[in-house]
Amino acid sequence: MSTQQLLSAIVLLFLLSARGPALSVADNGKAVLDISGKKLLSGAEYYILPVIRGRGGGLTLASRNGTCPFNVVQERSELANGLPVKFFPVTAEEKFVQLGTDANVVFSAATTCVQSTVWRLLGPDRVTQQRYVATGGVTGNPGLGTLSNWFKIEKSGENKSDYKLVFCPNVCNYCKVICGDIGVFVEKGRRWLGFTDTPFPVMFKKV
Repeated sequence: MSTQQLLSAIVLLFLLSARGPALSVADNGKAVLDISGKKLLSGAEYYILPVIRGRGGGLTLASRNGTCPFNVVQERSELANGLPVKFFPVTAEEKFVQLGTDANVVFSAATTCVQSTVWRLLGPDRVTQQRYVATGGVTGNPGLGTLSNWFKIEKSGENKSDYKLVFCPNVCNYCKVICGDIGVFVEKGRRWLGFTDTPFPVMFKKV
């Protein structure tokens, strides 16, 4: 080894030994923030509120056709926070909710339907051809069987607390998924959440 190569190896060794502890996933600057600027905690309760005011409030549950499962709908009053939700990232050990990471969304509520309150994306409705966000999903167990139960949070707008919900799961390596934003459909005077090309800008308020 030449003198120059030896010197370069010593410098590299010094730099590696001088590095601090590796950053965890939660410390890489990609954690989702609530309206107070704090990182979204996995398993904690939050209200999902609209960024654009005057068109309704937070998110809650309602039946579209008088049957189960219940669908996700926006409150009529912009003063209503709706029902709190919890986020459970695909990596169960993850402390914070990360941007662009698959997560289950679960309402902290009980319904008259004998089903879970875990969000899932339904197939096209036979009448409207829209794909609505409903409940009745399961938490965890990522793969083909739970593909419709995973959602992501992505940035929307310039404000640090403005986001959008996205359906584009990565929990099945061999599955072909059609990705898109989660937006709002106006139907019979209600604002229903569903799969669309127009995002629904939201922010998160800790309960």
